Amino acid sequence: MNFTPMAPLDRREAAQAVIAAKDSKDLRWSDLAQALQRSTEWTTSALLGQQPLTEDQARTVGKLLDLDAGFIDALTLPPIRGADVVDTSEPLVYRLQEMVQVYGPTIAELVREEFGDGIVSAIDFEFGLERVPDPKGDRVKITLHGKFLPYRVW
Repeated sequence: MNFTPMAPLDRREAAQAVIAAKDSKDLRWSDLAQALQRSTEWTTSALLGQQPLTEDQARTVGKLLDLDAGFIDALTLPPIRGADVVDTSEPLVYRLQEMVQVYGPTIAELVREEFGDGIVSAIDFEFGLERVPDPKGDRVKITLHGKFLPYRVW
């Protein structure tokens, strides 16, 4: 199946095309990550529009997924980030938001106690996701790994 755009596309439309093509070819995000020689987490984020892709990376994915030039070009547009991009009606995203609402103040207080006044960077950041077998049902382990940035006093 060849995915052909009807008009100039944006990153969201390119992301939808990537998902559709990936699913139609029965590929996993890890397959696309291997093709880009990047982590599965970063690759998924990039192909969903939240990270920049080079022209070479976009062409690699485009070839693997049989995407037309319009979709490939859209994959190289600037990333889209921010609260308006996140679908909080998605149950998993909603539960993550709930976790931050419940544990966010605790995390902030513990970071402040350990590191001082500052933030955990989402720019110099990595995350991982893994399945953890458990007799009561498998668990999801999410690791967030960001650089601490102290607030500057001037």
